[in-house]
Order: sequence, then structure tokens, then C-alpha cells
Amino acid sequence: MNENYFYLKNIRDLSPEERLQAIGEVFENNPEFLRSLGGDRALPINVADGMIENVIGRFELPLGVATNFKVNGKDYLVPMAVEEPSVVAAASYMAKLARLNGGFEAYSDRPIMRAQIQVMGIQDLKSAKERILKYKSELISSANEKDKTLVSLGGGCEDIEVHLFKDTPSGPMLILHLLVDVRDAMGANTVNTMAEHIAPQVEKISQGHVRLRILSN
Repeated sequence: MNENYFYLKNIRDLSPEERLQAIGEVFENNPEFLRSLGGDRALPINVADGMIENVIGRFELPLGVATNFKVNGKDYLVPMAVEEPSVVAAASYMAKLARLNGGFEAYSDRPIMRAQIQVMGIQDLKSAKERILKYKSELISSANEKDKTLVSLGGGCEDIEVHLFKDTPSGPMLILHLLVDVRDAMGANTVNTMAEHIAPQVEKISQGHVRLRILSN
């Protein structure tokens, strides 16, 4: 890869074909890569039909590229599919200004999502918590049975927390949190499914009645 690709001077003065060619030179003129950038059969209708319901076609937006970005010491071209003028230009200009001071620094937390299981009707909250934590490993293993693909990618349920609420308008309750590493997925369906799956076990162990079992916001 050409290390000077962020110096795409006067790219706004080129035609779309010339811009694509200039970017292609950065990536050693990879034909497949250029076709995907150019939008040639980018989304086959059969793929679109498998993504959402009631598909009748595809909708296109202009694809531009923002330049000058340096993030954590590494240079990037940033594709942007937008319909509003000046957005790509503004992003490129601000990245150019930030570049004078070393660019952007970014970090992210681990991709941990929580599923909540609400347990009601427990006579002894403290004892119920102790029993759940005693069987924590079994509950985690059971939850991970519902998404073996996620586990194979290094994710999955990795811990359980138990919170006690002695006085609420609905009475005493126990809230169990499943802590799930969802990797690059959004994860809502995964954590909901895990909570649904282990709910009967939680009910049996806690000797209470499970009500809510859902992704926590």
C-alpha cells in the first residue's frame, strides 16, 4: 500500500472515474476492490431479499471518500455514503487540521452487553443470591449453548452478577445480569435468547418466579 495515500491532492477536481483510479493506485489496482468501491453489483437482489422483509429493490446513495485521517498513528481513507453536500469535504478538512497535531486518538470499551433476568416472589433474597452464584458456572455454560458460533469467535457469556432490591413498588426482587461479550455483533438477539434459555434454571435455583428477561439498556 502506498504510504502517502492521504495526500490525494485536488481529488475534488477529478471525475468519479479518476477518483476511483487514484484510490485504486493506493491499493495496487486490485480489480475486485475497485469493483466493490464502484458499486458494480454491490448488493445482488437475492442478498438484499435475505436481509429484510418484503424486498422489492435496492436504494443507492453516493459513496464518497474522506481523506487526511490519521487515527492512533495510522492513516485511513474513510468511505462515507451520504446525500448531503459538504459533509465529506468538512470531514476531510477537519481531519487535515487534526493531523497537524498528530491526528485522532480513539479507544473503545470491551463489547460487553447485559441481559437482565428479574426474579420475584423470593422469600430470602440473600440465600437465593448465594445459590445462584454457587451455580454460576453451570448457568454460564448453559447460556453459551445458545450461541456456539459467538463462543468460537472468542465471545459469549463470561460472567453473572446478582443484584438485590429489598424494597420496590412491586415488592422484593432479585435481578440477575448476564455479561456477554458480543464481539462485533450488535448482540440484542443473542443476549435475549440466552436470558430466555436459562430463565427456567434461574427460577429453579432461586425458588422464585422469573418475569422480565431482556437486554438491558
